[in-house]
Amino acid sequence: MHRKTLLSAAIISCLAFSAHAQEAAPAASATDLDTVTVTGIRGSMEKSLDTKREANSRVEVVTAEDVGKLPAHNVADTLQRLPGVNISSSSADEGGFDEADRVSLRGTSPSLTQTLINGHSVGSADWFVLSQGSNVGRSVSYTLLPSELVSSVEVHKSSQAKLQDGGTTGTVNIVTRKPLEFANQITAEASIGAVRSDQAKSNDPQLSGLFNYKNDEGTFGVMVQAFSQKRELRREAQEIPAGFLQIDPEGTVAQSNPDLAGVYAPSLLGSTLFEQTRERKGGLIGLQFKPMDNLTLGLEGFSSKMDANNYNRNFMLWGGSILNDVKDKDGNVTRPGQVPDAGYVVKDGVLTNANFAGQAGRDYAVYDMIYREATAKSSYVTLDADWQINDSLNAKFQAGNTKGTGSTPRQFIAEVTVANGGGASWTTHGNSAPIDWNVGGDISPAGVTSFGTWGNQEVTAEDKEKWFTADFNQYFDTGTLSSIDFGLRYADHKREALSPEGASPGDIWSSLQNGATANFPGGFAGGIGGKFPRNLWYFTPGALKDAILNNSEWLANNDGPTGRHNYGGEWKVAEKNFAGYVQANFAGDRWSGNVGLRYVNIDQDINTYQAVSDAANADVSSLFGMWKALSFNNKHDRILPSANIKFDMSDNLVFRFAASQTQTLPDFSALGASSWGSDLSRTGGGGNPKLDPVLSTNFDANIEWYFMPRGLLSVGAYSMNLKDYVAFGTETQMLFSELTNQLEAYEVAVPVNSNGKVTGLEVAYEQPIGDNFGVNANYTYADGSTSHTWEDGSNNLLGTSKNTYNVGGYFENDTFGARVSYTYRSSFLIGLKGASPYYQDDFGTLALSLSYKATDWLSVSFDALNLNNPTLKYYQSTAIPSAFYENGRQYYLNFRFKY
Repeated sequence: MHRKTLLSAAIISCLAFSAHAQEAAPAASATDLDTVTVTGIRGSMEKSLDTKREANSRVEVVTAEDVGKLPAHNVADTLQRLPGVNISSSSADEGGFDEADRVSLRGTSPSLTQTLINGHSVGSADWFVLSQGSNVGRSVSYTLLPSELVSSVEVHKSSQAKLQDGGTTGTVNIVTRKPLEFANQITAEASIGAVRSDQAKSNDPQLSGLFNYKNDEGTFGVMVQAFSQKRELRREAQEIPAGFLQIDPEGTVAQSNPDLAGVYAPSLLGSTLFEQTRERKGGLIGLQFKPMDNLTLGLEGFSSKMDANNYNRNFMLWGGSILNDVKDKDGNVTRPGQVPDAGYVVKDGVLTNANFAGQAGRDYAVYDMIYREATAKSSYVTLDADWQINDSLNAKFQAGNTKGTGSTPRQFIAEVTVANGGGASWTTHGNSAPIDWNVGGDISPAGVTSFGTWGNQEVTAEDKEKWFTADFNQYFDTGTLSSIDFGLRYADHKREALSPEGASPGDIWSSLQNGATANFPGGFAGGIGGKFPRNLWYFTPGALKDAILNNSEWLANNDGPTGRHNYGGEWKVAEKNFAGYVQANFAGDRWSGNVGLRYVNIDQDINTYQAVSDAANADVSSLFGMWKALSFNNKHDRILPSANIKFDMSDNLVFRFAASQTQTLPDFSALGASSWGSDLSRTGGGGNPKLDPVLSTNFDANIEWYFMPRGLLSVGAYSMNLKDYVAFGTETQMLFSELTNQLEAYEVAVPVNSNGKVTGLEVAYEQPIGDNFGVNANYTYADGSTSHTWEDGSNNLLGTSKNTYNVGGYFENDTFGARVSYTYRSSFLIGLKGASPYYQDDFGTLALSLSYKATDWLSVSFDALNLNNPTLKYYQSTAIPSAFYENGRQYYLNFRFKY
């Protein structure tokens, strides 16, 4: 209540100031920005600063004068160099990669940052199977958005009533190029290049092109862009995929050795090789037509598809099988857990050093080989009209449709047990270094003692939206009130997870056991350190795929008890969103600003399933079990106020203040997902359809000193009070296990409403040095916390890195350019691994860009990403690591042709 009073007072103060200000000098609309024709690094930076300076709200801008001139090959790679912006390389539990995938602002999770293209939503989905069904946020995957499409990117850190609602912490708006904006009648551009992935030892093509035509009168234009980009990835790692378990105080091990009761020990210790081919193809078509001087019509269509087939091999010491008792369905122990040999070490509640002598009949390792066919797609079509009704009234209309699809049509999985009777050992070193571990016995294909498979199941995610917007701007010639913006928006959004069919396995092992094998690459995971198995074999993808396809029965169009329709993996969230707004824009002598209100009304329908054990309570059933269909309806309506004010304190000094309330709906899977679990670790997650939206009360102040052309020193502070922030608790649920073919108890993470807050500081500095050199740096401090207490006793906010900074330098003359940058992000909370929170450790990346202008029509560029080849580390606590990933470096060489 106190924060809302402060917000109201801030907005009323802005209104009062406007009402009593002196008569304003003639001014352009608050949204009009100067147009500056620039080229190259220096020109692009100058244009970005000019746009930032003229805007009435808190905004950061990245511009690109030529196609592909952004200093990265993914939009998110560039955004991470802006103050207050963080990136992450994954969306769920797929671990860290070498390409930025998600963007977040000011120490929060990516789901609280809204990403738009040309001011509208974009349907998005992911290639990773967990992100398709059980871990689905509201963020956009930037891996589908190549930088070649971009004219500029705007990062709105303070809200305005006219901005689409949905970004609690801010909005990223990607602006594409328009046919009538080109200077020449005909423009043709092409980029031909290749990428070298040093760890994958692969060279792959990178192609893009653009053609634009506009007539002499400037009344008709058409633009066509296309891209085809392929890249091989290889990630070498140690993973602890299920985290650390607690030794059961009532189990055999603790009863024999009471000092081990409740002690943490690794559930699974993995030597992990992941390989993937990412092939991204697509394009954009834009048409513009001016039938009259005061009317411009536009039609734009975009499509991007990424094939992302991947193969993950994880050879694991099976700590859970060693330490835990195995029980039958009546609770009787059929195989007791094994007590470690004498001399084991317990430190800080963790079994840090243990050796287990081999016991006949006990398997000490389990090996998962998982090959997945995967795709991700994103597309949209928009129809626009820009109508200057008269000298003072402008109207803009847009209707559009967008769709994102992520699909895993087939999964080919082999899980084998090995190292029978061979014993095992491990030694941990805290969270800073990999765990040393080993297993004895036969770990070759001949040593396989059992075979299992699961998951050869179609999993598809669909994200669709249709919308209509009408925006008006009324200008005024005199007075302090320079213009009024008003309008409305209606959107119908659907997000759905589907798993309608799959395969029932037959005798796969008889065919697979003599299948073709290959070995882990030489020098595997050498960069991360540690002593663990590296000289490992695996079945080739072809052998795995053939054995499963030839010995499985694909069950399609069967929604009954004998079919493979996994209702437990399905859910749907449908949202109808109506919004209306009014925003008054003011301008006076050396000041300007805006005050507005946005009304939002949301009608939300949620359909999901709950597992049941009694057929009398079941609405549907399949080979996966029985479920009851559940439906929920939520209605939310709210008025969101906002105010921005800018003072030109001198010719070079600008002060800004902003206050607002913003709202984000909970993640789709947090609302709709049926409960799911990992059969090996007996942990999982689920949804909560009664979650409330996150409401943030925001304050922002910033002072900017433009001390020279292309020079800036700025200091700002911000705070966000997050009401109904979404955190995660845990509960025990009965779920169907594909290993035992019956309901089992799982520890399930369930989202709950809580509260949170973030306060922070941003500092930015840019300065040219002479005519050709320059430096830039920025630093962001974020202090975030939540009222929810995690299992480890912390109150951390998801995604909050306390410290983020970027430093860079450049050189440029008429023919040659060079740019180097280093980005650092401190540790942050990712989410839950089982019931325990886990974190990504601090990391930094070094990038280099070189360019050479050979002629007016030919330029050459060389970009190097991840030059320092950082090891990405994840952990649960100072004593418990989660993963260590090495991805390698990437080198891009491109030849750009322009006509």
